Amino acid sequence: MTSSDGSSGAGAGAAGVLRDCAAGLRMALGTLTAVPVRVDRVDRTTAAWAMALAPVVAVLLAGLGSLVLAGALLAGLEPLLAAALAVGALALLTRGLHLDGLADVADGLGSGRPAEGALEVMKRSDIGPFGVVALVFAVLVQVLALGALAERGPVAGALGLAAALLSGRLAITWACTPWVRAARPEGLGAFVARSVPYGAAAAATCAALSIGLLGAAWAVAVAVGLAAAAVLLLHVRRRLGGVTGDVLGALAETAAAAALVAAAAL
Repeated sequence: MTSSDGSSGAGAGAAGVLRDCAAGLRMALGTLTAVPVRVDRVDRTTAAWAMALAPVVAVLLAGLGSLVLAGALLAGLEPLLAAALAVGALALLTRGLHLDGLADVADGLGSGRPAEGALEVMKRSDIGPFGVVALVFAVLVQVLALGALAERGPVAGALGLAAALLSGRLAITWACTPWVRAARPEGLGAFVARSVPYGAAAAATCAALSIGLLGAAWAVAVAVGLAAAAVLLLHVRRRLGGVTGDVLGALAETAAAAALVAAAAL
């Protein structure tokens, strides 16, 4: 893969592509999860692969979250409690970074300030009232929707969780395509913005939606999650001028909540 700014991968031919892919996967794991990995390369090509491979990370998280959910259900816990444990486990596995991003974006947008002032609010370490409300609402929706799925059994819960996590990471992938620039010149957003080619994002989306062959509800849930994230991204691009690391986290949590609600409804 070549990043959208024209940089080429290290090495030549298939071996170089494989090295780039491996480096990108390590960066994706190190950036989007709490899995301890050593990141040897940090450049635009690696960033492009990392953001394009974000849905692969979602598969790993979905597997671990589903194990927690299934284990709790098999232990005789109520579906709602099992769902809360699964959502909590996923927050730990991601170091709570996506939830933190959601809270920061809510505070920035809720401040009503122009882009520069809103971005300054988002950089603060504290969480304001808008952030608290956004966190509570997002987690509550995710737990209740996953609990409704868990009432139908661990398989339904696992599929809904996978759809939610995949849509959330696909939202990150699309937010790093050329149509959205960075909101500030530094930080994670500036490093990964416009790094993913449209073709790579489309391929990742098609791969995720193709799992819908197992059931139309899967594809619908993923699509609903992506649509919710797209609405937020359009608003953020208008208000802030582009993406930041916090915006990527907010997109992931928004898409996950919407996908879970759609899965529960279907």
